[in-house]
This record gives sequence, C-alpha cells and structure tokens, in this order.
Amino acid sequence: IKKIEGAYCLAIQSRGKMFVIRDRFGIRPLSLGRLKNGGWIVASETCALDLVGAEFIRDVRPGEMLTFSKDKEPKSEQLFEPDYHPCAFEYIYFARPDSIIDGKNVYNMRLKMGKQLAKERPADIDLVLPVPDSGVAAARGFAQELGVPFEMGIVRNHYVGRTFIEPTQEIRELKVKLKLSPIKDLIAGKRIAIVDDSLVRGTTSKQIVKMLKDAGATEVHMRIAAPEIKYPCRYGIDTPTKDELISTKLTPEEIAKNMDAKSLGFLSIEGLKASLGDDREYSLVSFDGNYFAGGSANSPTCEDCD
Repeated sequence: IKKIEGAYCLAIQSRGKMFVIRDRFGIRPLSLGRLKNGGWIVASETCALDLVGAEFIRDVRPGEMLTFSKDKEPKSEQLFEPDYHPCAFEYIYFARPDSIIDGKNVYNMRLKMGKQLAKERPADIDLVLPVPDSGVAAARGFAQELGVPFEMGIVRNHYVGRTFIEPTQEIRELKVKLKLSPIKDLIAGKRIAIVDDSLVRGTTSKQIVKMLKDAGATEVHMRIAAPEIKYPCRYGIDTPTKDELISTKLTPEEIAKNMDAKSLGFLSIEGLKASLGDDREYSLVSFDGNYFAGGSANSPTCEDCD
C-alpha cells in the first residue's frame, strides 16, 4: 500500500473481512453509510447512499483504513498522515449534483462557480443556455448573476455517453451530433451565452456553436465554469496527453475564433478557489500542473501498458 502513488479508494475482500482504504491525499471522495438493516455501505458519492435508503455517517478520512467484520463496528486505523487535497474536478464535473462532498452540496458549488464566472466574464446577451447535463447549475448561476433569462434550450439524448473520453475524434464528433439537439424557437434571433462545465478537447463546444448558429442565434458566447485545462490529470481523469488539451495549444481568443464563437471566457483559478471556499487546499493539477501526489505530465498511461 505504501508504494502506491496517486489517487485511490480501495475495497479489499477476504473470507471474513473487508478492508476499505483511501489515499492520504483524499483526492477522490469516499463516504461511509449505514443501512436500515444495520449493515454498512461505502460509496464514492453520497447519492448512492440515498438511493438505497442508507444513512450517511461520515467521509472516510484521507489515509484511513476501515476494517469490516461480521456483527462488529468498523475498525478505524490511520495508515498515513493525511495531506488533504480533494479534487476540484469532482465539484466541476465528476460528481452528481445531488451528492455532498465534505459537507458541500455539489449543485450549490456549481451554482457559485457560475455566478463567479458572470462576475469575471460577463457578456451582453439575451439568453443563457447550459450544455446539459453537467453545465446546468453553473449556467443557472451565470444567468442569475447577470439577470438574464435561463432556458434549457438544448435537449440531450441520455442514451449517448460522455464525449471527451471517446477514443477517436471521429467518434467524438458523431456522438456530439447524436447527443445534443437545439430548440430553435428559443434560440432564433437571440444573442446566446452557452455555459459548460469545462473545456477539454473542444469537440463538443465547436459543434454546439455551429448548432446554435444553424438554429438562428445571432451571436454565441462560450463560457466555461472552470479554468483552462493545460495539464493531463494522473489522478483519475482520462486526459492522457497534453496534445489532446486545446488550451495547451491555443489562447482563449484563438479557441473562440476556431469554434466561430463571438467570445470565450473561463473561470479563473482564483475564482474557482473563491467558489469552493478557502477551508481546503484543493487538487488543481489539471489547471496548475502541480503533481503533488506523484507522477508528471509525461507519466505512462494505461495506453502505454502492454
């Protein structure tokens, strides 16, 4: 265990016991709950506890191991000295909006990010639309802060998965077309701000701008409720190389021109910190390149394994 670098939450089963371990940085969330029948449950998000009617007890601490035995309370052992750096991307994108991490509701955090984004990068617009589903809360906050109407003007096909983790550009582009569809009556003749949670490769955003213009939008302003992603994550996000990250190659102005948007604005790193609160030192590796838990931008990935 002590030789493992990076982020992990482990569940190890033996004949009579189960061991649950969280890395000392607490990069990924892990929650402990109690079932109505007295049994115990551990999940990466609190929404899973809600689904089965379990009571949330507490978060598993960074560096902690819990040992579960039949008819006994879990035994806690602190394996490592905690150096807590929870991943900011959980609040931005990964976690479900109804989950609670460190006592903070994910939806409310995204709402704050959207409001902060509006303060930093406002736009002269008629309507705010989210990229569903992960951009909804941030877009609502953006609209509230600017006092501009908010509409669900893009319909998502929920049977098509996430695009940025698809293996090839051709598949990603096809899945965007299958995944999203505009409501033309809401969009035609309006200056639109489209708010998304993050910008990785730019595949989705470029096609959304074209889609909105084809639907009659007179202007499309792209707003991203996260800082520019300039470094590949080695702690659980599938961005294997810097070459795949559009913000490593182009400035925001160049990206806006490339996707034919009127403007493009990102939330600043300081704005993200302000939204999340100053009670934690968050993992911001995708934004600042600080690989505090080991590895580097050039570390081998699963694609390099035989």
